[in-house]
Amino acid sequence: MYEEVPMVEMDGMNLVETRAILRYIAAKYDLYGRTPKEQAWIDMYAEGLKDLSDMVTFLPLSLPGEKEMNLQYILERATTRFFPVYEKALRDRGQDFLVGDRQSWTDVQLLEVIFMVEECKPKVLSGFPLLQEFKARISSIPTINKFLQPGSQRKPPLDEDSTEVVKNIFKFEHGMSLKNMGTIIAEH
Repeated sequence: MYEEVPMVEMDGMNLVETRAILRYIAAKYDLYGRTPKEQAWIDMYAEGLKDLSDMVTFLPLSLPGEKEMNLQYILERATTRFFPVYEKALRDRGQDFLVGDRQSWTDVQLLEVIFMVEECKPKVLSGFPLLQEFKARISSIPTINKFLQPGSQRKPPLDEDSTEVVKNIFKFEHGMSLKNMGTIIAEH
């Protein structure tokens, strides 16, 4: 539609735009809530998780000399803004899942973001006991557990070689990098 990726061919449709794809798949497989209210909560949690995952994803593209500062910013935001929201949701609801009484796509997304942040700092959940329990519980779901095993399709974090490939694809080799965890590309 917009001549860009991602695009998924499914059910005779060419689905584009990440959130539209995720919502369609979630709705198709009954992971998108039972009511409009549950769907709204799922969307709100998903947008927050996207904000945090984007920060971690773009960390390797930090300006030289700013990577450590950006890492500290990510960890501060994760532990003071994002994780407290999900910890509170689990505590206040007294359920095993973020929304409703069954798994939704935000549960899977939260698990993935937890893993992403833990790849930056392994003990990041030390102050969040309900998120630790959540991680263990969701990780033990058979299909998720299988996906988390070595040799699965789960992609590891970018290493230095992969980061260089990304920079070359997007023409960052001429001094272009991400600045201050925003979407601004700065020349240096």
